[in-house]
Amino acid sequence: MSEIIMKQQNELAEIIKRYSGKDGVHPTAIPSLFFIHISNVNIPRHGVYKPSLCIVVQGAKEVWLADERYRYSPAEYLVATVHLPVTAQVTEASPDTPYLGFKLEFTPSQILEVLQESENQVKSKIDPNRAMFVSQMESTLLDAVLRLARMLDNPKDIPVLAPLITKEILYRVLEGENGSVLKQIVMEGSSIHQIREVIEQIVNHYDRTFRIEELAEIANMSVSSFHRHFKEVTAMSPIQFQKQLRLQEARRLLLNESTDATDVAFRVGYESPSQFSREYSRMFGFPPRQDIKRQKA
Repeated sequence: MSEIIMKQQNELAEIIKRYSGKDGVHPTAIPSLFFIHISNVNIPRHGVYKPSLCIVVQGAKEVWLADERYRYSPAEYLVATVHLPVTAQVTEASPDTPYLGFKLEFTPSQILEVLQESENQVKSKIDPNRAMFVSQMESTLLDAVLRLARMLDNPKDIPVLAPLITKEILYRVLEGENGSVLKQIVMEGSSIHQIREVIEQIVNHYDRTFRIEELAEIANMSVSSFHRHFKEVTAMSPIQFQKQLRLQEARRLLLNESTDATDVAFRVGYESPSQFSREYSRMFGFPPRQDIKRQKA
């Protein structure tokens, strides 16, 4: 890692410490920008990544997408191009040197706007890629990230300048080594664009029962082609994808709203409470009641 990048990371770390203070995920005054502060290596945590740029400023982290591991540290950055259910774990952190993270969420319309205003061309044909990638950090990207973070010290500038700097950040990612993957999410006719529309349907209606033919029709693909492309993009089948969404939402409901596992099972779309309990145990390691008791201990 170059001396310039190290200096930029050190300044960014100080800003994150100042605006986070304690462990957790902290929203900022800039829409879609979050700071993460973790003082100890933690257990794997399940969640859904929205389309986002994720930067480790201090420490290290692993993200599992199905059976694939993505490890990144201050020398790299991670991008999720669509909504993805993942398992994440901070692997390097201590009270003296906490894990510090920067997360900027974005939308396909923001990507499209950047492409339309630049000379950045999208290839008409490209093989499907995973909707998540890790790339080497570049000082030009980190410079824009740092300028966005500095704006928290001048909140009156945020409404005008933050959208411009965010656009610059997305432009740098699009110009980076894996930028072509991000471009594909807004290119009509690309497999990632077609699969993204299906993902949005499943994310917004995870409790529904979908016929595979219905999902293939949304993607404008044959059933066999849809299955293949969905797995190439997300590393899992549509059924596995929906199951992870359901179980993660069930766990959230059990922790925050209800302790009745049967009620929660029906709310997230399961027809069989026993099947729900089996799949919950398989994913989280314990049956619902025992898991929630552990979480709240």
